[in-house]
Amino acid sequence: MTSGIHHLTLITRDVQANVDFYAGFLGLRLVKQTGGYEDAEQLHLFYGDRLGTPGSLITFLVWQDGSQGRVGHGQVSEIALAVPPASIGFWLTRALTRQVPAEGPRQEFGEPVLRLRDPDGVVVKLVGTEMPAAAPWASPGIEPGDAVLRLRGATILTETPEETAHFVGRFGYEPAAKADGVQRLISESGDVIDIREAGGFWPGAPGTGVADHVAFRAPDVEAVAAAEASMARLNSSITNRHDRKYFTSLYVREPGGTLIELATDGPGFTIDETEQALGTTLMVPPSDAERAEAIRVMLPQFARPGEPRPTYRDLPFVHRFHVPAEDDGSTIVLLHGTGGNEADLMPLAHRVAPQATLLGLRGRSTEEGTARWFRRFGEGRFDQGDIHAEAAAFAAFVEEASRAYGLDPARTTWLGYSNGANFLAAAMRLHPGLISRAVLLRAVDVLEEQPPADLSDSAALIVAGEADPYAPGAEALAEALRKAGGKVELAQIDAGHALSDADVVTIRTWLAAR
Repeated sequence: MTSGIHHLTLITRDVQANVDFYAGFLGLRLVKQTGGYEDAEQLHLFYGDRLGTPGSLITFLVWQDGSQGRVGHGQVSEIALAVPPASIGFWLTRALTRQVPAEGPRQEFGEPVLRLRDPDGVVVKLVGTEMPAAAPWASPGIEPGDAVLRLRGATILTETPEETAHFVGRFGYEPAAKADGVQRLISESGDVIDIREAGGFWPGAPGTGVADHVAFRAPDVEAVAAAEASMARLNSSITNRHDRKYFTSLYVREPGGTLIELATDGPGFTIDETEQALGTTLMVPPSDAERAEAIRVMLPQFARPGEPRPTYRDLPFVHRFHVPAEDDGSTIVLLHGTGGNEADLMPLAHRVAPQATLLGLRGRSTEEGTARWFRRFGEGRFDQGDIHAEAAAFAAFVEEASRAYGLDPARTTWLGYSNGANFLAAAMRLHPGLISRAVLLRAVDVLEEQPPADLSDSAALIVAGEADPYAPGAEALAEALRKAGGKVELAQIDAGHALSDADVVTIRTWLAAR
């Protein structure tokens, strides 16, 4: 029977906490991990039953350390999973012992419902109802009689409940019941969409902790094409069809604003992994095959339940590790350029030193919504107070991170690009002894007054692009660092301000000589 929900997609800000909750606490199987098809540099996780059967799937776009969204009308407010009715007590006890926020149980539409909140604050309802599991999955610590069976449904908030209900009805849903301002629709497969009237409620805002869309099932591509043609004739909102490799998708917004997807049942998740190996390999979309290795380095890492994992500390700067399969004990700490993030420089650093642990940091200042390491007043004018304040916070980060993560100063290199390199060069002089080895790519001096500093224990490589309009500033910076006692090498390469292959060779050669 092809009807009902194919999957639900939400957004998380912490991949490890997400895996711990959905695979660890709820016992779902992680059936696929991919780079996103809209943005390959965004991790996408799929949870479900043993085979990732349509109707069992919850998926997450990972916006690591991203901004919180807001649940409002035009969005899904709650998701629901079916569990055996007799298991509600087990799940309540499990939630209490594992300190998962829980409410209930209470009766809704004649069924016992236990409300949980996942680490992002998403409401996950466990509904006691007899729904058969298509491909049961056995998870440690959860008996088969207590395990999650499949998706039960989702709740949509809308200011136009009748129009939303009519639109959802196009996907095989029929009115079933109404209570407490909620219209329940049910599919032939038994899952439900609850339409909650939200007139006067605030609109939803995208971000972490909210749902992205609801996907309904289609038997094949022909059915998706027919639905696309039908909605075009009805003058519905703009539709977009995409090949997602594991299924073909059509996206459209219902009248209340919620994003709806129609997804085919096939070809399914076993087309590139065996059943036993499902979800163990990070898959990169075919369109990004040429940069697959760079993408794998940039995407956030996580550990499955029971596996060792890094413990991140609450430090002044957002940061992320990439630990290679073979770690040689060295570390490269990365400071991005304007508009970048903590992962931007990881592909370059991985090419320089494939066996080094990478630690990417995110600048805290912003300019027109883009991340920076300090503010500027205009072209060539920098906020000196902000530089000093952020350098002090950075010094605290270095001290705490070195202690918390066991960074060995003798085996740690600090690498910055553009704005990140400018900041790193300033921090070295404002806090002498902080950095012993630095690589500064396309850097200039942003300090208006040179502080007294002894950099006799520091070495720096400055790499300037010959065609970079800022290249003359590299020579001035090199001279300032040398006057402070630093051992400085200035390399001129055939490049502009953008990074190039020549940077990789130059950095690798310099590090090998240290």
